[in-house]
Amino acid sequence: MTRPPEPAPLGVPVYDNHTHLEIKDGEAFGYREALDAAERSGVAGVIQVGGDVPSSEWSAALAAADPRVLAAVALHPNEAPGYADADTLFDALGRIDELAAQPRVRAVGETGLDFFRTGEDGRRAQHESFEAHIDIAKRHGIALQIHDRDAHDAVVETLLRVGAPETTVFHCFSGDEDLARIANEHGWYMSFAGTVTFGNARNLHRAVAVADPALLLVETDAPFLTPTPHRGQPNSPYLIPVTVRAMAERRGADADELAAQLTENTHRAYGTWA
Repeated sequence: MTRPPEPAPLGVPVYDNHTHLEIKDGEAFGYREALDAAERSGVAGVIQVGGDVPSSEWSAALAAADPRVLAAVALHPNEAPGYADADTLFDALGRIDELAAQPRVRAVGETGLDFFRTGEDGRRAQHESFEAHIDIAKRHGIALQIHDRDAHDAVVETLLRVGAPETTVFHCFSGDEDLARIANEHGWYMSFAGTVTFGNARNLHRAVAVADPALLLVETDAPFLTPTPHRGQPNSPYLIPVTVRAMAERRGADADELAAQLTENTHRAYGTWA
């Protein structure tokens, strides 16, 4: 499968705040190649995100070895119901807690609730895992990256009930204008992915338009959610400029000015890469 061409860089460096470099899609494209291509496109760094214990360990190790990478560690909500009993889930969460203490692990994620793939039987485990991850993020003083699919009300209820971490990020924001206004009210970051470029994603277009500019972030969620006009091809961090330009268009903003705001927000949420 061919890869999309590298876009022209923006006028200022930007960051991909959520990607999965360990997942290969299509032709072999290792993490070094992905990071080098990102640099050529003006993407100065990425947050590599784990979804289970092995990928979280890999993410933390890569962040320790490559200055272009920070890490997020967690059990994906769809992983939580797969643990046979409470003891094995507890052990896995304990390992995530250990990894979260590492200096280049700057977020707990992706965690949250996914009611699209998980039925009623698995939701109890998802809730237990989500609340445990919230606690880990608060104890370590790092960001929380939320996976929220068909679960907006339940995610908001949980955050308000147990108390959201100081830095809370809705990864791959999938809500509408109403959820964006709730995020504005509570100071929660909204990270937009390639889906905001889709012509039929009108709810996202309205959401990105009303989001507080100080709470905006951008991501690829690569290798998934490739932005238009490259849908059907593998995604990678080097395509971040495509999404930033689409976000700017939806907001009626200058792309470079938005990129500068996104970089400022990224450093506020996660710290610097140096």
